[in-house]
Amino acid sequence: MSDAALLPAVAAALAEHGLSYEVLACDPDLADTAAFCDHYGFSLDQSANTILVTSKKVEPAKYAVCVVLGTTRLDVNKAVRELLGVKRASFADAETTQAVTGMEIGGVTAIGTSGHTVYIDAAVLQRERVVMGGGNRTSKLLLKPQELAKLPTAVVVEGLAKPAVPVPATGS
Repeated sequence: MSDAALLPAVAAALAEHGLSYEVLACDPDLADTAAFCDHYGFSLDQSANTILVTSKKVEPAKYAVCVVLGTTRLDVNKAVRELLGVKRASFADAETTQAVTGMEIGGVTAIGTSGHTVYIDAAVLQRERVVMGGGNRTSKLLLKPQELAKLPTAVVVEGLAKPAVPVPATGS
């Protein structure tokens, strides 16, 4: 899994900030977190998802780039809203995410985004290493999460995400 090409902006940011990482190739049909983890043998708590949040009814819009574990839910309605200083915020749609980050859903990473604060849930830093998007759907980054804290706009936030609510089993 090493013949992948990162999005050029991601590769440039990795070099600029001196981050240590490995590149993993990814079948673009398996780029979404659950499918990637299942196919390539990672657990969801090893996955660091990057999510773009946008303000609502504020012009110009405010954005937050948030990094949370695959086993958690981003607290948009309280934590992110407060960080942005807005009354309403929501997950950015795929079109807005592409326009703001230059990256496709399934490959979005905090590394290589510019002009926005990167909020990292403190739980991410508790992992030995995490896998996250490479800026496109054909690559992933594997790195120690402390590398993310080297980004100049990184802010570690306690309670940015909450544990995901387990889905109750159905049937007998």
